[in-house]
Amino acid sequence: MAHSTAPRIARGPHQWLALVVGVVYLLVGAAGFAVTGLDGFMEHDHSQTLLGFAINPLHNIVHLVIGILGISLWPTSGGARTFGWLLLLGYGAAFVYGLFAVDNPDINYLNINEADNWLHLGSAVVGLLIAVWPYRRHVVEQPGTSETLPRDIR
Repeated sequence: MAHSTAPRIARGPHQWLALVVGVVYLLVGAAGFAVTGLDGFMEHDHSQTLLGFAINPLHNIVHLVIGILGISLWPTSGGARTFGWLLLLGYGAAFVYGLFAVDNPDINYLNINEADNWLHLGSAVVGLLIAVWPYRRHVVEQPGTSETLPRDIR
């Protein structure tokens, strides 16, 4: 069996966390459509829930987009950090919006309930963790590669 002689950069924990968050949000978005279908696109109806979290088709699309972003951006450290900042800003804003929208059906376009609001705050915190995870430059050496690497990363 042939082994690659090219060095590979190890993926950081923040990248794996971005991937996990992306996959979870993609699955939640897809599962949400099993509950809501496409009816009532921006409807405020707390009877439509997924594991206690209120959803509607617009909310499901937001989850799908976040999932796709996480899965798309996780492979590079910078991409994962960008995803983290997007989570922090997006879900931080969703949390603040939810504080006003939960009890106001006139502005609750995403059908947010109290449980959603706390999850949005938690997602913002996870985004911050992904964004500011300590940077470590680490190269995983494979057999026969140390001689070909520049001195500063051996």
